[in-house]
Amino acid sequence: MAVPARKTSKAKKRLRRMHKKLSLPTISFNEETDDYQRSHHVSLKGYYKGRKVIE
Repeated sequence: MAVPARKTSKAKKRLRRMHKKLSLPTISFNEETDDYQRSHHVSLKGYYKGRKVIE
C-alpha cells in the first residue's frame, strides 16, 4: 500500500485546493426595467433581452 513519505504542508494543501471556491453570480442593473438581472437569465419582472417573456 502506498504511503506518503512526508506530511503535506498547509501551504501545499491550500495551493491544491485554491480552485475549489464559491464565486458570486454576476448581477447587472437593467435600466429599461429598473431591475437587477443575472446574465443570460430572465429578470424578476419577467423580461429577457428587453422583451416580456413571462406574464
